[in-house]
Amino acid sequence: MNWPRFSDYSLRTQMALVFAGLVVGVSVVLSLVFGELLKRRIEQDVGAALKVVAENAAQLLATGLLERSREAEVLAAAEVVWKQGLDSPEAHHMLVRSQAMQPHSAWIGVADAQGVVRTATGGLLEGSNVASRPWFREGLQGTYVGDVHPAVLLERLLAPLPSGEGHRFVDFAAPVRLGPTTVGVVAIHGSWEWTREVMESMTPPRTDSRAVELFVFDRQGQLIYAPGGRTRALQEAGQRLPVEARPPAEAGAPRPSVAQWQDGRQYLTATAALKPRSRASDLGWRVVAREPVELAFAEARHTVRKALALGLAAALLASGLAWVVARRLSEDLYALADAASAIESGKPGGHIPQARSSREVRTLATALDRMTNRLLAAREAMEEKVRLRTLELESANRALDLQARTDALTGLLNRRGFEPQMAFALALARRTRRPLSVVAVDVDHFKRVNDTYGHEAGDEVLRQLARALELRLRHSDVVARLGGEEFVLLLPDTGLDGARTIAQAVLTAMAEREDPVVGRITVSAGVATMHGADDTGMDMLRRSDAALYEAKRQGRNRVCTEA
Repeated sequence: MNWPRFSDYSLRTQMALVFAGLVVGVSVVLSLVFGELLKRRIEQDVGAALKVVAENAAQLLATGLLERSREAEVLAAAEVVWKQGLDSPEAHHMLVRSQAMQPHSAWIGVADAQGVVRTATGGLLEGSNVASRPWFREGLQGTYVGDVHPAVLLERLLAPLPSGEGHRFVDFAAPVRLGPTTVGVVAIHGSWEWTREVMESMTPPRTDSRAVELFVFDRQGQLIYAPGGRTRALQEAGQRLPVEARPPAEAGAPRPSVAQWQDGRQYLTATAALKPRSRASDLGWRVVAREPVELAFAEARHTVRKALALGLAAALLASGLAWVVARRLSEDLYALADAASAIESGKPGGHIPQARSSREVRTLATALDRMTNRLLAAREAMEEKVRLRTLELESANRALDLQARTDALTGLLNRRGFEPQMAFALALARRTRRPLSVVAVDVDHFKRVNDTYGHEAGDEVLRQLARALELRLRHSDVVARLGGEEFVLLLPDTGLDGARTIAQAVLTAMAEREDPVVGRITVSAGVATMHGADDTGMDMLRRSDAALYEAKRQGRNRVCTEA
């Protein structure tokens, strides 16, 4: 069978075939190009979002490790308490109070220089010898933060966890020194449940189109946390840090990429290393955020299919119009082909020109122009959608940062929010050589209030104290709740006498109040002032705490200044 040559067809048929093929090719190319660009942009944005989630979680973990190690240092630095004996009632009260302020402290204790536990929360391990434990050996030398490990001595003494997993701890220790002599080690066994709460708080809500999960791996790439109580099961299955998520030698954190995990599935994976806030807390952990590829790139694939469908529909329309073209079309067709090539190559200002040869060609040119504009509009709409989602993520991060710096109960600054204010006030005081004082305020017999009237009444007492502190401070002063019933006042341009006067006014105002449920509530205060340019905020807080303990010892409802 002899097929007719192309030249044997009529001009109408030739032009229809040529033009139809051209339009279909241009439409498909444009659809693929624009679709691929959109797909890459969406993939980058999803990966960036996972990276932000992992980095925020890593930052919270690093901050938590620093704060807990500082808590151990503060306890170890309470020289006034330790002078009365490692097993004194004051020492025991201080440990119990510290545990109450930090619920995830499963055990807090102090061992003497020989490794014998002298006092501990709940009386656990008192009299036991812990000289062989790493936290004791390292704690004799300086501040120590240990990697996560299973409970050894306390596993059978503590209540089982709701998750059903065994107790795991992160140890924080610091040496207790009286003058140049190390007399013992203070240790905090921080429950690993703290990490679970941090990870769950940072994980976006699970939906049909999103399934982000957070994991934690140690320095050797061993899994130490998995969501949903699957840590032990995944460890036994051999799950390690994916090779694609490991940073190459002499390079920073890897970019988000697709990695295969132990279950054989492909996940978009982003890694963030914990940036240590101190040398002791440099544990080398990595937080890994992952999302199944089929969910992470679902929108990108949908966009590509939609762009192809739109391009093919436009191509079919153009082919139908080309069938009726009969005369003087070559000039317009070349112009249209040139314009399509320019658009395909991405040259700026590319557009479909207005044809003049016939009404049919003008119709075709208009249709192609609409197709191009719709594709460009689709790309712009997708870019706008990505931009809005980025703004929403930034807004959520700002809200999270504000929440992390504010005490939810009183509305005051918490410890994280207070530390930058303290650093700024110290820098200003050093530069201007003006006085700066701090006042530590603590509710007397607060545990009795909670035990007798309930925690709601105790919360109301704390809110009343917060309002009393705010009403009696200047705009330049700062008030914060450091935890539990302990508050601190930061008083710029105020010497020791002025700070004592302000503290006494707060004590008098609280003593004059009569709560309808609790009755009369009193508070105690300790005052300290900056001694010189080398004085630090931690030193001032430690001295104010020591003065506060002295006020408690003298009978409460009084103000004591630093010795």
